[in-house]
Amino acid sequence: MDYGFVKTLDTDFESAEQRVREALATEGFGILSVIDVQQAFKNKLELDYRPYRILGACNPGLARKAIDAEPHIGLLLPCNVVVQANPDGDGTLVSIAAPEAMFASVQSAAVHAVGDEAKERLQRVIDAL
Repeated sequence: MDYGFVKTLDTDFESAEQRVREALATEGFGILSVIDVQQAFKNKLELDYRPYRILGACNPGLARKAIDAEPHIGLLLPCNVVVQANPDGDGTLVSIAAPEAMFASVQSAAVHAVGDEAKERLQRVIDAL
């Protein structure tokens, strides 16, 4: 996948989400938003769906640098992290959006430098899982 990092964890969904939150915190990221896709599909479509959550992760220091360099960069923030039950039935999939993919259309060296730092941190998150 060219737009993110992916890892399969041999654990249940709730444990995987907790591990993701802890690994993100270690790298200075907090969770600003949680979109529970499973619940939204149930409520809006009356559809039973596998556990699937989108966590909006933010490192405030990196966000500030990016916003200072490009005031409209908030359109591309926060970093999305998906935790989902594996559709194949084994384990839990974790995927993290690649900053360079999110910032590809931005013409700012300062923003790309922030993206590089975010990428390093997010790669450590995936590796720590």
